[in-house]
Amino acid sequence: MKQFCISIALSVIFAVGGYAQNTHRLPLPAAKLKEELVYAISPDTVFNAGVLFHADKIAGKETAIIWVHGWSANFYSPGYIMIGRALAERGFISISVNTRMHDLANVQGYKHNRRIRGGGYWGIAADEVKDIAGWIDFAELKGFKHVILVGHSAGWAAVRRYQSEKQDARVIGLVCASGQVSPDTRPIDSSQYIPASRYISGNKPDKLIEDPKRSFPSYISAATYMDIVNTPPEQKDFFGWANPGQAGITKVQCPILVFYATNNDVGNETELKSLQAHIEQHFTNVRLTTAMIKNTDHMYMGASEQVADTLVNWIEGILNRK
Repeated sequence: MKQFCISIALSVIFAVGGYAQNTHRLPLPAAKLKEELVYAISPDTVFNAGVLFHADKIAGKETAIIWVHGWSANFYSPGYIMIGRALAERGFISISVNTRMHDLANVQGYKHNRRIRGGGYWGIAADEVKDIAGWIDFAELKGFKHVILVGHSAGWAAVRRYQSEKQDARVIGLVCASGQVSPDTRPIDSSQYIPASRYISGNKPDKLIEDPKRSFPSYISAATYMDIVNTPPEQKDFFGWANPGQAGITKVQCPILVFYATNNDVGNETELKSLQAHIEQHFTNVRLTTAMIKNTDHMYMGASEQVADTLVNWIEGILNRK
């Protein structure tokens, strides 16, 4: 695949106070090692930016970690940056990357004199697999034979869908970082489905629909909403809680790591124990590891060392078996 990338030496200093979801303030020190601003291009020519964290002593055996952001976030979110730096200090190179779903809204590009929007409000999540393909190709061009895909929050849906659909041999591990492991059983909301269908039929896929269930103003485009509705069942119930025989996980051969934070995260330790029991009962060939990141929240602020240690210990186990 044709690949385009630009690398710019970058020393990033964040002066962001109070970014964490909690009210406390956390210091965000400057980078100690080299960082590069990098770009990759997807098969359908969407450019995405990211930051590559270099390590002085490489411990990863030609393995790169690709960290995919969650809903409305981006590659330079402070929590992601601190984790990337912590991994680099442990000898593991990682890339925090954007996909077409970054932020609430973005412009992916222009086709046929039409602006193509992305982001949480306008993006088509099903197309994120193309962005991930571009980033894995980028990593390979950089000399990495293997990658670990980490999906944070909504990014978990993207990385698991990529690997279950592509079964890419270069991917040697999947990580669910505070993503949803329970099935998506939400019923179709007629107050959104009806106008979304009407806008799609009228060739107005970018028209926004308000989410009436939110306590604050929240919107989604007709195309984005219909993409969610049309997500394949094996992705909505990836771990096969309702139908183990048709679960997306049956198509994933590499090890999987799932972890949550202990403070107000989207999942908890009880959920992880239930997942482990379910996997042991229905999927004896699945290599699942779970962990809890203590004393932090969904964005892992102040816990980058814990996250890095959790990832490194798990990855080293994979590499030692190769």
